[in-house]
Amino acid sequence: MSSSKHYDALETRSPAEREAQLMAALPRQVAHAQRHAPAMAQILAGVDAAAVDSRQALARLPVTRKHELLERQKAGRAADPFGGFAAQVRGPAMLRIFASPGPIYEPDGAARDYWRTARAMHAAGFCAGDLVHNAFSYHMTPGAFIMEAGAHALGCTVFPAGTGQTEQQLQAIAELRPRAYAGTPSFLRILLEKAAETGADAGSLRVALTGGEALPPSLRDWFAERGLQVFQSYATADLGLIAYETEARQGLVLDEGVIVEIVRPGTGEPVPEGEVGEVVVTTLNPDYPLIRFGTGDLSAVLPGACPSGRTNIRIRGWLGRADQTTKIRGMFVHPAQVADIARRFPEVLKARLVVSGEMANDTMTLKVEAVGPQPVLQGLQARLGEAIRDVTKLRGEVLLLQPGSLPNDGKVIEDARSYK
Repeated sequence: MSSSKHYDALETRSPAEREAQLMAALPRQVAHAQRHAPAMAQILAGVDAAAVDSRQALARLPVTRKHELLERQKAGRAADPFGGFAAQVRGPAMLRIFASPGPIYEPDGAARDYWRTARAMHAAGFCAGDLVHNAFSYHMTPGAFIMEAGAHALGCTVFPAGTGQTEQQLQAIAELRPRAYAGTPSFLRILLEKAAETGADAGSLRVALTGGEALPPSLRDWFAERGLQVFQSYATADLGLIAYETEARQGLVLDEGVIVEIVRPGTGEPVPEGEVGEVVVTTLNPDYPLIRFGTGDLSAVLPGACPSGRTNIRIRGWLGRADQTTKIRGMFVHPAQVADIARRFPEVLKARLVVSGEMANDTMTLKVEAVGPQPVLQGLQARLGEAIRDVTKLRGEVLLLQPGSLPNDGKVIEDARSYK
């Protein structure tokens, strides 16, 4: 393990100090995005950057989701492959350009540890002088470089293994004796199973930082039985590190370079602490200044502080996808439409559209948690039914429920149809 428990003093700031410093940096980042990223200037047109100095003010700004970023990139590709979201131009300030499925193009800045993954590696037990076997792909996508930049920032040496060629990778592990692994957990398991089958020596591996897939406790325990401590990271090509696992194994601690909100899917409205919603991130990266970027991932804030001594907010990890757009009777229904219906009635606390039956013969029921005097609630059902028709152009039933009746899983639209 590293000689220092924490990567830097930022991790142990008081929550009040961290929040004050993040909120002081926020208006500067908004102003920077308006000046240097044309797409963000359009999205934030008319916004007074100096006034965006609180989470309440941030929550009033629009959320930009990945499909919108892709649409802007496609529309403006002839002039700018990044669609106006990048604040840097090619040359010394932009080392590489990557392509993620879409394709969405992402810039790689020249800053040391551009994606800030050294913090996650440190928490996983990576040390200066370690050799890191990096099994993320080096082909077009940024995954390998996200990890490599963090490893170099920690003072590690990297073997660029990439993906596939299992036998050659095992030979390199046996001969180079790396202590650390970076890559997906599923490929790490393939390597270890193949080593056991062929007698290859993979025993030098002691720590791993994984990403790109879920790491269920059963698989983490499987690795531990073989002497390997494996940790999760949550990062994206757009945002860099968002959160990381510590030795406490209690959720993921947020990175120090991002401001994270959990919002109701299809909206930009923050949910109460502990409720599942979409992860929306504002990055303080000056090269790619994304403000309120919707990841499309579901998670929830965990109460309390991490037992590791890190004081930042924790989230539960990946809990599914937020885009629950569903086709009903030939019409697409979006989470934002469900939110629009609920927003029209102050009595409604929470709403969930359940689609049931069989394909081509389906029914939809809006389940609503509502509060208020009985006379108001008596008329609410009919008014909600009218709103469903108005917003979705479809007919649906309405079921009123007591507060707390709906599951806390982030679902706004539940597709419960039979596909037999």
